Amino acid sequence: MGKLIELLIKDNIIKKEKLREFLSETSRNEIRLGNLIEENYLDEKLFFDYLLHKIRNGNLSFEEIDKLSKEGINTSKLYKYIAQALNIEYIDLQDTEIDSSLFDKIPTSLLLKNRIVIVEEDDIYIHVVFADPLDMAAQDAISRFFPNKILKRAISSFESIKEKLLQIETYESLKIYVEDIKKDLNSSANSEEDESPAVLKLIELILKSSILARASDIHIEVTEKNCIVRDRIDGMLQQRFIFDKIIFGPLSSRLKLLSNLDIAEKRKPQDGRFTAQVVGKEFDFRVSTLPTLIGESIVLRILDKTKALITLEEMGMNDHNYNAFNNAIKSPYGIILVTGPTGSGKTTTLYGALNAIKSVQDKIITVEDPVEYQMNGIQQVQVNNSAGLTFASALRSILRQDPDKVMIGEIRDTETLRIAIQAAMTGHLVLSTLHTNSAIAAVYRIIDMGIESYLVSGSLVAIQAQRLVRKICPYCKEPTTVEQKLIDSISKEFSFETKPQFYKGKGCKQCYHSGYMGREMISEVLTISTDMSRLIAAEAHQDELEKLAKEEGFLPMFHDGIQKAIEGKTTIDEILRVARL
Repeated sequence: MGKLIELLIKDNIIKKEKLREFLSETSRNEIRLGNLIEENYLDEKLFFDYLLHKIRNGNLSFEEIDKLSKEGINTSKLYKYIAQALNIEYIDLQDTEIDSSLFDKIPTSLLLKNRIVIVEEDDIYIHVVFADPLDMAAQDAISRFFPNKILKRAISSFESIKEKLLQIETYESLKIYVEDIKKDLNSSANSEEDESPAVLKLIELILKSSILARASDIHIEVTEKNCIVRDRIDGMLQQRFIFDKIIFGPLSSRLKLLSNLDIAEKRKPQDGRFTAQVVGKEFDFRVSTLPTLIGESIVLRILDKTKALITLEEMGMNDHNYNAFNNAIKSPYGIILVTGPTGSGKTTTLYGALNAIKSVQDKIITVEDPVEYQMNGIQQVQVNNSAGLTFASALRSILRQDPDKVMIGEIRDTETLRIAIQAAMTGHLVLSTLHTNSAIAAVYRIIDMGIESYLVSGSLVAIQAQRLVRKICPYCKEPTTVEQKLIDSISKEFSFETKPQFYKGKGCKQCYHSGYMGREMISEVLTISTDMSRLIAAEAHQDELEKLAKEEGFLPMFHDGIQKAIEGKTTIDEILRVARL
């Protein structure tokens, strides 16, 4: 963006002396426009007016406007300013639902060529978002298809228009399946929704595209206008497909049939699973349906059986945490907890621990809801609440099976927790998960659940708290600068030996322009020493526990995250998103 800085100096928008002053006072090696505005070296309104003048004269494109976000400019604020100046509407396409039936009224090739997104049609207006609202040729092209409607122009970010057009292009390739389903629904020969062969082809395509995109979950939802398919990729939801609302009925019925669910039951939640061969591998799909005001929400959890073979070494723990956790799981008895929010990889960590400790000499039994991955050499029990097989009742029966090690999928109530602690106190190694924000907080959660502090101190071996952060895409990774204020605030908790270099992904085809590819764990491991056990038994305050833990070498999760950001594995933004400063 150095060329723009040169133009700003040439056109007298900013003085060279101001730039020198900025560089000397802030100790920066490079100039970012966002910093200049933030620290009052560049007037924001003057800058916006300058860009608007360049746009009107055809010297600046809207694609270049989008790139200003890398310079720290609030581009959404800029687009709103431009829209107001041009007397048109600003629409955030990320938060706008588009009527998919409009795609049938105009050739997709025309939309792609002119970078146009049709948002809505009413009795008077046709609402259209233009990548360039000053492009008269694009406006004429749209007007020819809607001759009796008044064209209402709108503007949105260049990137969001590209994303929507990509979805429309994908929709074009799916039209043949959708049309076949509609024909089957309208024909008397296929009056039953679940008998349309095109629905199965559509499901196969949805599963294949989601797995190729590295999704962990598929969300199929019905809205007032459409049926929407979204994928959770690296922990974030991304819209994959958009269909007419009429498609949801046969799609949900077929998925229920595959999962052995009641297709007529739409008033209460249902859970099921099915197995399918996709891209040459066998996958399990855990299906959950939930009634909503408009219809049903269907979520498919994709379970790759090969992930059960993951080892602790491959999970991304730093050496300090790996050694502490590995030593803990080798204990002959006691309870080891893995904590964190839903979707933080707790179950995967437990499977990795079981892989590390399983042997012919030991009997290992697990109780899970549901059993996500089947493992050889381990007895796995599936919770069945309707049959009375709860975590607590299963755990009681397990202890009569003479086990050496027990894994409980999740501690949900005091009864299960008390049985688990009693098992740990009587010579069994128990591994389980709990929902807490940190390792130390887990100690107090157990006590809050009604367990006596002396039992907690005598049974706990170690607690690992963890989160998953997105890894930077290796194909588009590049160095980036971080605000000095942020580095100063981090320095209060994390001491830097030298000035840190952070990285980010600028976005490419390989990572679907997200800048991220894959996920990695950040964690903290609290080992319960004799001194700590004494403090827990004495019901010491949390501050005392934290002080002792740090004296014994405990490294908070935030430290692990910052170290991974410095190593270039993830971004500083990701660490701040999941871990507390």
